[in-house]
Amino acid sequence: MPTPPLSDELAQQAVDAFREHGMKSLAADALGINRRTYDSRLKVAAERGLLGTKAVLPGFRISQVTNTPRGDFVQQRPERGPEWEMPAGHTVRGVSALVDADGRTVQSWIKTNQQAGDQLAAMRAAVDAFKEELPRAETVAAPPSGNREDLLNQFTVTDAHFGSLSWREETGHDYDLAIAERLVTDWFAAAVELSPPASTAVLAQLGDLAHYDGMESKTPTSGHILDGDSRLPKMIRVIIRTMRRVIKMLLAKHDRVHIIMADANHDPAAEAWLREMFASFYEDDPRITVDSSASTYYVYEHGNTSLFFHHGHKRKIGNVDSVFAGQFRDIYGRTKYSYAHLGHLHSDELKSTNLMKVERHETLAAPDAYAANGGWISGRSAKVITYSSEHGEVSRLTLSPQMVNGWSARPQAANDNQPQRSVA
Repeated sequence: MPTPPLSDELAQQAVDAFREHGMKSLAADALGINRRTYDSRLKVAAERGLLGTKAVLPGFRISQVTNTPRGDFVQQRPERGPEWEMPAGHTVRGVSALVDADGRTVQSWIKTNQQAGDQLAAMRAAVDAFKEELPRAETVAAPPSGNREDLLNQFTVTDAHFGSLSWREETGHDYDLAIAERLVTDWFAAAVELSPPASTAVLAQLGDLAHYDGMESKTPTSGHILDGDSRLPKMIRVIIRTMRRVIKMLLAKHDRVHIIMADANHDPAAEAWLREMFASFYEDDPRITVDSSASTYYVYEHGNTSLFFHHGHKRKIGNVDSVFAGQFRDIYGRTKYSYAHLGHLHSDELKSTNLMKVERHETLAAPDAYAANGGWISGRSAKVITYSSEHGEVSRLTLSPQMVNGWSARPQAANDNQPQRSVA
């Protein structure tokens, strides 16, 4: 049964004892009750205004004074806390209020958000990366004549997971931020050198370029804890540095470069600022275009060939074709050959539907502990697929990490890297 409320008689008794003895411990002894019980009774008495104005309890404040023929009665409330200060790294994102029937404020709450501070740190790191000096030529000269105008090289990379940490004894492969940078650089150095002389290059980065998307190494939607290497600002810096190198390699080989940074589940915010920052950074270069669409589905038209891109976290290989055909109806309708490309599951699969060929791609990255212990084992590779503007796909080049190991240190590599240690 619930405890009955304290009677006014017992509450007044606690007040009288406090006034007589001046100390709560002596008052409790005089009443023959323990100190905790006495404190509780005196608190109730203060809230009912029985202490008057001459004995405001420590830790209480006068909240209301009532004038009656019997005298003034004071209602007391627990004292308010110290003056509120904005927590470090937070910004105000809104205010909630409790109002009475007349619309007057009874109580209000200030809501803060730490993400604004996190985003500021991330953006500062990104800006620093753009300003960072690299060992490179100041200008990328246009390639010599001889590229075939009808050909397009699609450099298809997905799920590189910069910032992931993998230990060979646990997963079969070592992987960290430094290895990721060398591996992606080596792969593009080899892929650019070995690909056909095409006028157009599409950098199809299909998402999850970053392993995590905030100050904590976890997925942004499900909160899944990840094995992370290094700090977010450092990861951002390495990603931008690597992508700038990659784009310079592509410019040295091709007449035109089109960039796709696909939305994905591990790094939706990172992919968004990558799109916008690269679009701004290269806005004055007529040889570079960036798809800065906020959509999660992307397309590129090359004569009779249409190329579609999606990370694969929203639609799978068996049902994404109708989304592409419906969303990009005009392009799909006027092209004869259509190809869709996905990542996400780190494994290869090709499916021919009534609408197009849909392909899912492996990753260059090593599996983390979650994937390795879960038994999700697949090969590691990335592909250069060459398309004709008249005949669709005409060739492809598949390169594994072992095949490109140390390629960026070769003197004939079309990149701006200094020689560095090979990937283990």
